[in-house]
Amino acid sequence: MKKSVEEDVFIPLYPKSTVEDKSSLRSKFQARRFWSAVKLLSNVVLWDGIVQEDKVRDLGLSKLLNRYLLLNILNTPLGPDNIEKCNKVVACLPERWFQDVKGGSTLPELLNFSQHLLQ
Repeated sequence: MKKSVEEDVFIPLYPKSTVEDKSSLRSKFQARRFWSAVKLLSNVVLWDGIVQEDKVRDLGLSKLLNRYLLLNILNTPLGPDNIEKCNKVVACLPERWFQDVKGGSTLPELLNFSQHLLQ
């Protein structure tokens, strides 16, 4: 899993003007790469309970979400596409990770993502 996250994930960052045209080849390529990374996130998280939780959280949240997915989400204009991306990421996260989290706080690895959601 670590090798896949470190070597197989690539989401190019293009100027917003280039990506806003959903029919452009760059926009389509970036979208495919983003959704592939989301699928990898969901697959990594499936190992929770089998592999040590800290390893899964490090790969899934620290490396995949914060290093790749969040950059793309932050560069996506606010609107339905951004909401869909955020919803898909949230759907990947196991509820069990949040059982001991007190109201108004979140997991340390999710601080930047939760700040984006609040905006």
